[in-house]
Amino acid sequence: MIVRMAATTLIVLFQIVPTAAESERPEKPNVVLILTDDLGWQDVKCYDIDKPCPMATPNIDALAKKGVMFWQAYSPAPTCGPSRCAIISSTHPARAQMTHVSGGKPPRPHHTRGWAYMSPWYTARMPADEMTLAKTLKRYGYVTGHSGKWHMSKNHNSFPAATDQGFDYSRVSRGVQNRMPDRLAGFATRQANDPYRMDENGFPLDQTTEDAVAFVEEARNQPFFLYYATWLVHAPWQIRCESLLNKYVKKLGVELTEEARTNWKVEGQNNPFYCAMVELLDYYVGRLVNHLETTDDPRWPGHKLIENTYVIFTSDNGGMEGGPNEIATDNYPLDKGKISLMEGGTRVPLIITGAGIPQGVQTDVMVNGLDFYPTILSLTGADTPTGKHFDGCDLSTLLWNDPTDASLIREPGSDKVRDTMVWHFPNSSAQESTIRIGNFKLVRNYFDEPTLELYQLYSNSGSRNVRSDIEEFSNLAMSMPEKAATMNRRLTEILTEMEASYPYYNPHCLRLPKRVKAPTALTSRRTGDTVEFTYRQNGASVVRADLIYTTNGGHRDEEWHRVRATITVDGKVSARLPAGTTHYLINLIDSNNFLVSYPEMQAVEGNKEISSYSALALQFDE
Repeated sequence: MIVRMAATTLIVLFQIVPTAAESERPEKPNVVLILTDDLGWQDVKCYDIDKPCPMATPNIDALAKKGVMFWQAYSPAPTCGPSRCAIISSTHPARAQMTHVSGGKPPRPHHTRGWAYMSPWYTARMPADEMTLAKTLKRYGYVTGHSGKWHMSKNHNSFPAATDQGFDYSRVSRGVQNRMPDRLAGFATRQANDPYRMDENGFPLDQTTEDAVAFVEEARNQPFFLYYATWLVHAPWQIRCESLLNKYVKKLGVELTEEARTNWKVEGQNNPFYCAMVELLDYYVGRLVNHLETTDDPRWPGHKLIENTYVIFTSDNGGMEGGPNEIATDNYPLDKGKISLMEGGTRVPLIITGAGIPQGVQTDVMVNGLDFYPTILSLTGADTPTGKHFDGCDLSTLLWNDPTDASLIREPGSDKVRDTMVWHFPNSSAQESTIRIGNFKLVRNYFDEPTLELYQLYSNSGSRNVRSDIEEFSNLAMSMPEKAATMNRRLTEILTEMEASYPYYNPHCLRLPKRVKAPTALTSRRTGDTVEFTYRQNGASVVRADLIYTTNGGHRDEEWHRVRATITVDGKVSARLPAGTTHYLINLIDSNNFLVSYPEMQAVEGNKEISSYSALALQFDE
């Protein structure tokens, strides 16, 4: 077994001495949250273990030396949308019923007969009335800015946008990630009219980064919060900087054949387009940080902005290893990647710097993106909004005292040390939930009959955690059945408290014998805004019924919602249609967890999404 390389930890703990200059420090510090897209734990040079990482990330590495670098940081989810919403709201994806991207669709099989499970309904967006981090800081006197990717709604430009969620300033340019018609041609030039014109260092202009810098310039007379959400390093895997591409072609010893225009199938971290993208991302991060380091602070004469700015750098999920035609990167030694709850899908780089935070510290303390909201409130002195529930923990005591002491992280509103984290992803091909308690991680798979996997990621050696099985190679569920059962019960308790939705069995899957007992939906009748459905029981009772409805059927952003229906008597279900309903259907769930729709919703065959489910549903006719 590979032994974890011990992280060299030079702890430089210090107390801030209130000198005259310090006493003039503005009361409200600035906050910059840098959220990269699909950046893997092993894509950053300073996180390199085992095989050497080919990507050069000097600016991110330098940032790590100026603060605390977390080796066991996690995203709230293995995909973009739910993680972003969870970070900005500190509401767990399972509690928010937003567990994947582009939701708001009726439950339906991924394949009519081939898949045993179908994903549950999940919402398309964060509620417009959510008390977000931006709204809270704005109330506290901050000017709030967003640059780059949003995707906390059904589509990138759907409601609610950043300005609906508390941001004064929002720019959503894709910058250098606007798709190139040909990734082996059309590179950036030095011509003045080139929107990606090369700078003095030979890097193309990225409007997303320029917008972030512009916000800092506009806002620096006030305390500001910047949410800089890069489009890098998400697909398309392309690079507008030809010299940088050629650098990695040479470094990796690969060749750009004609096939490289559309495909790359060399395994490992050997994709020159992707490697170049990571270095380009690093350059833009350096551009923003350098601006903070070299720009005078109008609120604190004689000082630079960086001296009173907290910087948080992380990723929205684990690295995207690739698709059928493209290998982008490799998260090894972590297993799998984005769209999976294995370690490669949720473990992310995390660096936090700022006043009072020790420099050059590396820590194995387990943290999560859900923690950022309550932590930022403490760092800035802002009050928690009345009635606001946090699923994350405040890390400020950890950061200001000893970032290596896990006992300093306490559950919200409690003195209990946080040692447990849960992830829930009943979606896509993963269909799983996981729980980590201390050094152990349990994986619950929902496919066919639920199965359990148990891994010991670390072992204790005195006061340190030593790498044991972060590869998730040795399944201990059979050899440690009691521990697996105990962790599985705890996972159920937490998901139940959050009212999580689970996958359902597909009644069309021929290999599931109990499908013959699933109910048969028969009729529908509407009287005013009340609709009644009838069904026939075939051996299993109906235990739940959900009305699935939309108020914008046929629209480009058609969005479906869910409310509970009432099982009136055996064989009948009724529901009241919410105001504005244009189309609707019923979901019947039986005692064996099979879901039957009326009308029937088509499967997602070959990843080809149905453009409008309203064409299959019942229409509300006046």
